[in-house]
Amino acid sequence: MMPGQIPDPSLTAGSLPSLGLLAGISATTLTDQLKLAQDFRNLGAMLSPLHILGRLGKRPFTAIKGEMDEDDERRRRRRDKNKVAAARCRNRKKERTDFLQRESERLEVVNSDLKAQIEELRMERQQLMVMLNLHRPTCIVRTDSVKTPESEANPLLEHLAAEKLEASK
Repeated sequence: MMPGQIPDPSLTAGSLPSLGLLAGISATTLTDQLKLAQDFRNLGAMLSPLHILGRLGKRPFTAIKGEMDEDDERRRRRRDKNKVAAARCRNRKKERTDFLQRESERLEVVNSDLKAQIEELRMERQQLMVMLNLHRPTCIVRTDSVKTPESEANPLLEHLAAEKLEASK
């Protein structure tokens, strides 16, 4: 037999060198048996409980595609909401940062003003102490009549001292 020739169905399988074990069976019988076996396999697959369950578990592609579209739409809406929320959060954070920056600058100005005021008061105190020290040698006011911080702090002692003076008169 030449390559490309169609074999004669009347030939037996034994006359074909490549069929080995199928020797002695006519080609038409062999073809019919193969077709019958294929039909049994198809029938067995159709009657298989797994096949029936598998068919029941499968949904049409249009339903799956619709659900995928719904999921995509839900994800897109969630992404959009998240994007808006993130922008709001960034804006609030920026506003808070700006507020804190302005407050910090204001407090720095107040602090420098207070430091300047403290320095002015120190200078004034220094000047007054110099003036007082210059005045002391020429002062004619007796130190007895000058109130000391101790007597100012205790009015009861002043009152007792005043009564003692009146009683002695």
